[in-house]
Amino acid sequence: MNDKKQRCPWPGTDPLYVDYHDNVWGRPVYDDRELFEKLCLDGQQAGLAWITILRKLDTYRQAYDQFEPTLIAQYDEAKVELLLQDKGIVRNRLKVNSIIRNAKAYLAYQQNHGSFSDFLWQFVGGEPIVNHWTEMSQVPATSVESDAMSKALKQAGFNFVGSTICYAFMQAVGMINDHLVGCHCYHQCAVPPKTP
Repeated sequence: MNDKKQRCPWPGTDPLYVDYHDNVWGRPVYDDRELFEKLCLDGQQAGLAWITILRKLDTYRQAYDQFEPTLIAQYDEAKVELLLQDKGIVRNRLKVNSIIRNAKAYLAYQQNHGSFSDFLWQFVGGEPIVNHWTEMSQVPATSVESDAMSKALKQAGFNFVGSTICYAFMQAVGMINDHLVGCHCYHQCAVPPKTP
């Protein structure tokens, strides 16, 4: 990348990763279905680098019906076996089953309580937490907020939602702004408007 913009070091020079960093990571998300998708994808990342999942994103969306929970919740064992043959996704039975389980938990939560977005955003008081890191070594892997989110999600029937996964999710969807202070995205993500 020769654009001379100062950014967090983790995307390196990979154009896909840089685009994700600049235009997606840390931008607040309030849409229920999009939050469901991102939570599932962060669970798929467990034990892998995020770029691995990012490179498979289009295939994941095709394989999982654009992450439409009502469709995923109906997947049977035959569908699981088909997914396990799909080289475009992470072919791990526990991870495949987790998306189905999470779709069922998501639908149950919505039916019983309403907005999934409100549920998730409550852990940061409804507004992004803006950190002021100057080096990546300062950025934690978990927080009190991610611990609380993880516990609540597990109680609601979700899995692959440990505190580290929840923290990465919270960073990705703008609940926590962990762009470094010197990054050109830092101020763009610091005080975002909430869209209905």
